[in-house]
Amino acid sequence: MFKKILIAEDIDSISIGVVTILQNKYPDIDIRSTKYCDEALMKIKKGINEDAPFDLLITDLSFRQDYRDTVLSTGEELIEAARKLHPSLKIIVYSIDDRIYRIKNLFQSFKINGFIAKGRDSITEFPQALNLIYTTSYTYISPTVAHLFEEKTLSEIDDYDILLLKHLSRGKTQTEISEILKASGKNTSSTSSIEKRINKLKIYFKANNTIHLISIAKDMGVI
Repeated sequence: MFKKILIAEDIDSISIGVVTILQNKYPDIDIRSTKYCDEALMKIKKGINEDAPFDLLITDLSFRQDYRDTVLSTGEELIEAARKLHPSLKIIVYSIDDRIYRIKNLFQSFKINGFIAKGRDSITEFPQALNLIYTTSYTYISPTVAHLFEEKTLSEIDDYDILLLKHLSRGKTQTEISEILKASGKNTSSTSSIEKRINKLKIYFKANNTIHLISIAKDMGVI
């Protein structure tokens, strides 16, 4: 089993809950916690320098800003920095944000090893998640969101589609988007290609119009 675990969570009751269930199940594990992403990265660095590295990071995605000036302010930023520093580190995200595209992006872009969706009984998932991740090469996903990964629509959109949706959500016209894409060197930057792609997205998401499309994309966590 894991020997040293770091928990990055800024809500005391949640952090204490995770620590308690892990200590009860695995009393020999060295478990540390912090409320700040910057401090979490410092602890990871210190562990490496002392030849006693953490082998599992459990982190939330959102952290409230307070009086401290921070360099890392989100779970994604912490994960990215931790991965560069400690490539073999196992990572579990524990978050209330269950937007499926964001979760998929965590696995695809940040190579996390598990995602546990915060909920009434979610804390009981930790022993199962730890055992799976430690003993196998499989990733863990909460049952409450796992079934959403089978949706065909989300597997058929790419980064270009997401870029278009983001520009549309900011009120940009197709002509303005075309100019932005041309300036960034995109090949598919003509207004006709943009219009075709937007129409394709409307079909994918079963949207009645562009406003409806943006609303659906936000609800699904695509943007």
